[in-house]
Amino acid sequence: METSSQVFRATSFHPVTNASTECKPQVLPHVIPILLSILFLAGLVLNSTSLWIFWFHIKQWNSSVILQFNLVLTDALLIPIVPLIVAYFSMGNSWPFGQFLCQLKIFILSTHLYGSIYFLTLISIHRYLAVVHYSSRTLWKKKSFLKKLSLFVWFLLSIQGLPLFIVLKTSSINGSVKCMSIHQSEFASLYLYYNIFLVTVNFLLPFGISFTCYALLGATIAKMNSTSLRGRVMKTKSLQMIMVSLAIFVICFVPLHVSRTIGVIVKYYNLSCERLHQVEIVYYASWLFTMVNCCLNPLIYNFTKMLSILGARSSAVPELCSTQFGGSKRGSKGASPLQGWGMIAAHGETSKLGLI
Repeated sequence: METSSQVFRATSFHPVTNASTECKPQVLPHVIPILLSILFLAGLVLNSTSLWIFWFHIKQWNSSVILQFNLVLTDALLIPIVPLIVAYFSMGNSWPFGQFLCQLKIFILSTHLYGSIYFLTLISIHRYLAVVHYSSRTLWKKKSFLKKLSLFVWFLLSIQGLPLFIVLKTSSINGSVKCMSIHQSEFASLYLYYNIFLVTVNFLLPFGISFTCYALLGATIAKMNSTSLRGRVMKTKSLQMIMVSLAIFVICFVPLHVSRTIGVIVKYYNLSCERLHQVEIVYYASWLFTMVNCCLNPLIYNFTKMLSILGARSSAVPELCSTQFGGSKRGSKGASPLQGWGMIAAHGETSKLGLI
């Protein structure tokens, strides 16, 4: 009878609320806060450098720069709260910073995560339109449109993070204060249903859009006839960077959403304490991959720009900026996507649009 009861409990479609089946929180491996600290330092240096470049060295902003700047902002947003998370993990998952900072941490984590996904998706759309459907009249070339679109994205991020900020609070479990812990049973239902919404709308949909844009972009580039050596090199690097962009999306965001979904299901149905502990470790470790995204974004999207700006004289900066998508030198009516692509590559700006 005991075995059949366990089977029923594991396959039931209703959550188990028996207090005897509650799982006790466990201390995470020390390697997680150590790695978080290393990624924090790397992200601090890289994103600070990116912001410095954007703010002080790019005098003429175009549509691609606007999107990349907002991407850097979403990454930089995470930096101030990482030390709090490291301290939380180092102190045996005990939150000593009070309820408000816990709620603020949850809000910032949500804003950072889905802000990165949103702006990476917008960058993929921008690249696709810049090459496959290039037109001097497109809205995606206009700085005013991209500014309004970016503000709208930030508005959406605030709206979707507000319920988490209001509802999710600290809880005392076994004498230890928890902040956004899977062991907070009072939030099991909220975690489950809100996670379904976040995964569907904020991850699967943007990923599908990005994958489609990059697939079509890659197909277009693959069909281009490149007779010169530089053209063939440009084509190869373009396809490689498309694969890198998709790989970053998968590596940095898939583990988090998969492990979190499994975790909230296991907690909601109270399937197994051992399973919950395993998923808990994987979930917190998956945040390491998300932190890696904060370090990779400046390198992948801005590193070429940094080198070109730091290595050039100030008089060359307007010329570089004007050759990008949205600049006056590409605004001629008869310009073709391939011509615009080649002009970007010729000036070393391969990280901004197609060469990505």
